[in-house]
Amino acid sequence: MEAAELRCTAAVEQPLPGGLAPRRRLMRNATVLLGRNELRQPVLRVAGGSGAAAAVLSFVLAGDAVRLFTRFAGEGRAAVRVGPDGAQVLLSDCPPDALRRFLRLLRLKVAAGPRDAPRRPRLLERPPPSFSVISPVQERDLLGGPGRRQERGQRPAEVPRAERRLPARLSAEQEAVLGAVRSGKSIFFTGSAGTGKSFLLKRILGSLPPNITYATASTGVAACHIGGTTLHAFAGIGSGKAPLEQCIQLAERPGVRQHWLACQHLIIDEISMVDGKFFDKLEAVARAVRKRDEPFGGIQLIICGDFLQLPPVCKANEETKFCFQAKSWRKCIHINMELTEVRRQTDKTFVSILSAIRLGRCTEEVTRQLMQTAAHKSERDGILATRLCTHKDDVEITNERRLQQLPGEMHVFEALDSDPMLVKLIDAQCPVGGRVELKLGAQVMLAKNLDVSQGLVNGARGVVVGFESEQKGLPKVRFLCGVTQLIKMEKWVIKGPSGVHLSRQQLPLKLAWAISIHKSQGMSLDCVEISLARVFESGQAYVALSRARSLAGLRVLDFDPKAVRADPAVLHFYRHLRHHQLLAQDSLHTHSDADEKENWKCN
Repeated sequence: MEAAELRCTAAVEQPLPGGLAPRRRLMRNATVLLGRNELRQPVLRVAGGSGAAAAVLSFVLAGDAVRLFTRFAGEGRAAVRVGPDGAQVLLSDCPPDALRRFLRLLRLKVAAGPRDAPRRPRLLERPPPSFSVISPVQERDLLGGPGRRQERGQRPAEVPRAERRLPARLSAEQEAVLGAVRSGKSIFFTGSAGTGKSFLLKRILGSLPPNITYATASTGVAACHIGGTTLHAFAGIGSGKAPLEQCIQLAERPGVRQHWLACQHLIIDEISMVDGKFFDKLEAVARAVRKRDEPFGGIQLIICGDFLQLPPVCKANEETKFCFQAKSWRKCIHINMELTEVRRQTDKTFVSILSAIRLGRCTEEVTRQLMQTAAHKSERDGILATRLCTHKDDVEITNERRLQQLPGEMHVFEALDSDPMLVKLIDAQCPVGGRVELKLGAQVMLAKNLDVSQGLVNGARGVVVGFESEQKGLPKVRFLCGVTQLIKMEKWVIKGPSGVHLSRQQLPLKLAWAISIHKSQGMSLDCVEISLARVFESGQAYVALSRARSLAGLRVLDFDPKAVRADPAVLHFYRHLRHHQLLAQDSLHTHSDADEKENWKCN
């Protein structure tokens, strides 16, 4: 039933004779249902409006006349051509995941045709219903059951791969977070590295209407990963250090104010790097601009991150203030939840080492295990370990020097940006640069998921083994996962100021002899070399170590237990969070047991 129903904005366009402009009926808060009529034919029903303006429109979906336009499904928009006369149903403001499920069901049911052959009802028989909601996808739909027409060049049991692929399942913990979001509560969810926070965040984004949902993050690269913008760009108040009245004036500017008023769900990723004073300023600005006294002006907050990772960037003489220390945090956040199931690393020994490091604990056994990794030889097939550096300058010097040392011709790839005047903004948010320089033998990593099933994911390590001979001269890369792939240009779409969409087309490759710890946040790396001698922040050693997929793929140089530290205020916050989470679970179990006893009495 869930996949067969869609709540969104629907516009129905029906052609008129004589070449006149089509009649258009707009229905906000419409319900779109996929069902069958008395002849078992698929039917699309659109219902919307209220009172005298209420309308219900139904369209029989005759297989050959139905066309789907799904290019913008990821943005919650699609169109269905429903008949030979060119009538169309335009869908918008849909939660993207719900829209994808609906379109998939529609495509499969239309391709399968009428489920049963039409039959004439007997005179004494009750007439069948004129409309019933369509059944969920069955195995026969996926495998080409009776009535499914055979496409030219397609075997009867063949289904396009995109239709067979099912989304990865959420864990029970992740389902609980998603349920809390759907209930409308403001939530902060956290967890150690590798617990699937980014994956869950994308599922949350897919479940919310795009037109009233704003995805932001503390850094440009993190924002790009979730298809959003930086929190500072959304807020429109600069650094937020100006007096409150001045910040409100900045947020009242056209364009900025429009976002504040339209926003009903605000997502903030990598919250650990957001300053607590800036959070308080945002909360006050939200109430002032929206003219509502509720916390954050009535906006639902969906906040994600790990305070035991990188802290806010502050000047040397400034005190670090985390968001949970902000005055408005407790009144804004209704639910705190921690994910505990680690998915990135499967080695239990490595998981326990990382758990200790995250909490700033470095026992003799942890020290021994990490010091032993200095002898690891993780290089394979010409692919070297990536060195994680604490300082950005070290990264640039290392990569440039190693590239220059390689013999052979330099191949240069220039990005195609949608707005050359905003290159600096694109550079700040896009994970790849405007200029990529490569040579034969260059160590590289993927900066985008290309094929998850083959291991071609963001952070996958490889080496350049050749260049095509054609005009573009695209690079061929041999990856550690065993795949050799010609790498083509990819496109990143970035949200700029005032909601403008910017884009960059570039090779999804970065030089990978070295990368900064800050830029590695959120990545999973196959082979990593780390020097912790210059660690200068709490959580920095943990972020670096947790990038590795396994202990075998990790090499730690000059390890010093003093580099492992966690902020005492953060540890105190997490102790309280876990205590309250355990109390909530106990309360839930108590209520559950009481309900069972009550049911037993009733029976």
